[in-house]
Amino acid sequence: MTALAQRPAAPKPPEHDRPKWTQKLTPVVSVYLALVVLLIVGSVLVAVDGGMLLDQGGILNILTRSTTLGLVAIGQTLVILTGKLDLSVAYLIGLCSLIAAETMAGDPGNIVFAVALTLAVAAVVGLVNGLVITRLKVNAFIATLGTALIIRGYLENGYEGPAGEVPRAFQHLGYDRIGPIPISTLLMLALAGLAWWYLGRTRGGYHIYAVGGDEDVARLSGVRTNRTIVKAHVLCSVAAGLAGIFLASRLGSGAPYVGTDAGYDLESIAAVVLGGTLLAGGRGGVAGTIGGVLILATLDTVFDDLGVTPFFKDVVRGVVLIVAVALYARRQVSRRGK
Repeated sequence: MTALAQRPAAPKPPEHDRPKWTQKLTPVVSVYLALVVLLIVGSVLVAVDGGMLLDQGGILNILTRSTTLGLVAIGQTLVILTGKLDLSVAYLIGLCSLIAAETMAGDPGNIVFAVALTLAVAAVVGLVNGLVITRLKVNAFIATLGTALIIRGYLENGYEGPAGEVPRAFQHLGYDRIGPIPISTLLMLALAGLAWWYLGRTRGGYHIYAVGGDEDVARLSGVRTNRTIVKAHVLCSVAAGLAGIFLASRLGSGAPYVGTDAGYDLESIAAVVLGGTLLAGGRGGVAGTIGGVLILATLDTVFDDLGVTPFFKDVVRGVVLIVAVALYARRQVSRRGK
């Protein structure tokens, strides 16, 4: 028998030695497990400080924070799945809050028209973003940043502070709730469910994944890639418009910097990535994004209860995001090695 024949068999890859339950930890499962751990640890820390995280007020705070970010992040998910992103959403939120409040002008009879006009303007902004990217071949980062700067210039030149007035009847959207759950949060979850259905059950959703997976292959397969990218940007901007309308109902007026002060552009991207969607596109979904939104909202609520400084808040957010992306990347590498 030769030495080659006597050589022992190569060991199995480490992936086969791992318990089966760990191999089934998808990004979506992982993000919700992380949320549960965060809620437990946060509850303990707040309790040690003499408070309670998950009482009615704490739950309401988490869900209210999640609503606006969730609306923006749902739209951002659609764009990122195509391999693009949208940096104009923060300024667009402020613009839409002003359009809604100024059009309503305190008159309940103007509510329907104001909402329709606001969403139409948001859709036009998304259409412009999509056409600049697809027709002029401008990188999505630069195209949407340019749109953001244009909107910013308009807001800085036209407004010095809040403007318009939302009728009291419309403010029920921002404040009414069913038990501890705000009505606005239920509407946000309904939108998430609609986006989940669109991505997983319709041809348009399949095209979004195809474009994000490989745009050239998708084009050769008959997918109208430009139309898909434009559609994703329009839907993203409409979602940002909904966030602006919601914030107007909370504030009672429009505010030019309500979107940028909260950093909804980068926060929405962070929530999407935290939820397991690849920045390169083609993999991920809305279910993980909502988990990422809840994690960020819970972190903010815990930090506020503990009186943590804004600097430390940003440090922890950054660490959480880097660790999450590193874990997802490591899992991708291990899968390719199979």
